Amino acid sequence: MNTTKTLITPTSFPERIVSLDVLRGVAVLGILIMNIQSFSMIGAAYINPTAYVDLSGINKWVWILSHLLANEKFMSIFSILFGAGVILFSERAIEKGRRASAFHYRRMLWLLIFGMIHAYLIWYGDILVAYSLCGMLVFLFRKMKPKKLVVFSFLFFVIPIIFYVGSGLSIDYWPQESYDQNMQSWMPDADKIEYDKKTMQGSWLEQMDVRVSSAVFMQTFLFFFASFWRVMSMMLLGMALFKWGILSAKRSNKFYLRMILFGLIPGYLITVFGVWRNFQAGWVMEYSMFIGNQFNYIGSVGVALGYTAIIMLICKAAKYEGFKNLFGAVGKMAFTNYILMSLIAMFIFYGNGLGLYGLVERKFQILIVFAIWILLVILSPLWLKKFRFGPIEWLWRILTYWKIQPIRR
Repeated sequence: MNTTKTLITPTSFPERIVSLDVLRGVAVLGILIMNIQSFSMIGAAYINPTAYVDLSGINKWVWILSHLLANEKFMSIFSILFGAGVILFSERAIEKGRRASAFHYRRMLWLLIFGMIHAYLIWYGDILVAYSLCGMLVFLFRKMKPKKLVVFSFLFFVIPIIFYVGSGLSIDYWPQESYDQNMQSWMPDADKIEYDKKTMQGSWLEQMDVRVSSAVFMQTFLFFFASFWRVMSMMLLGMALFKWGILSAKRSNKFYLRMILFGLIPGYLITVFGVWRNFQAGWVMEYSMFIGNQFNYIGSVGVALGYTAIIMLICKAAKYEGFKNLFGAVGKMAFTNYILMSLIAMFIFYGNGLGLYGLVERKFQILIVFAIWILLVILSPLWLKKFRFGPIEWLWRILTYWKIQPIRR
């Protein structure tokens, strides 16, 4: 009997699914629309647009369009793709006659380490830590039938709704200290705003006070209250969509057109209604922090699915090769580009760079987003002409497979 074990190696380019790379490229660029607000302004401005600087005229419309088109939409797609990636990784290991679990958990462990470095040394808004922890758990669901995965996805999805609505309805019974803490995070006073600005405009070491405390909050309370459930839900949904052939552009054009129709229209309507209600309520913490933000939470899934269907139609078409090549290259280097976006934003806004934190209005933030997009869309194909992987993807593969991987083409 032949006992030789087949070596598991990273997915080569001929084996890659083009639609996944293109969708990943669109998603990683899209998340910068919202992340730029976290880089450039106080944390409260991300959840409460009235908490900092002017919200009128162009600034108001930039926020509304960013919220409508991007908030939680591209992050949902990214989570969906991560779930699909778990299935791909597992299937490839089975094809090679090996168990995938050891490689998967090693891969997630290194992703956790990358995420911790990113969160505590660069930007507290990191999502990699949540992905690594959820990825360790979602691996256990990989063999389920698609319909069962959708059921579990729904169950995970509704839990934060219960938490937020319950919190909003019970606010009259909160201790005064808890109420005051939430109000400070929703609408910080002038002293808190000035402290955050001064800190983030200071040296890298001075920034650690805000960065570390914010990262700890995101990885503890916010993770268990909201992000864990949302990320798990979208990963499970991604597994189901991949098993149904939806993410590999295998379904009919008619199917994707229906997906666009039944995703975008209700998704946008729910989100728009939520924006209108929050403005009607005056963005008060008692409503907008809890019940008011659930409209986008729910509507964003439909919009994310609609965007996904649009990309699948583009990938199925014989034309649009330029679009597919450019965004596919960005997607192949999604990990590197995600970190590179953080480094660029860190240089622009923090004190160890240009120190523009708190000084850039939303109408100029979006111009910075466009500039970074152009840079990444140019750099990614150029890099991949000579190299097989992005530099961080290459390092991650070495650490996962514990073997030096060839990087040059």
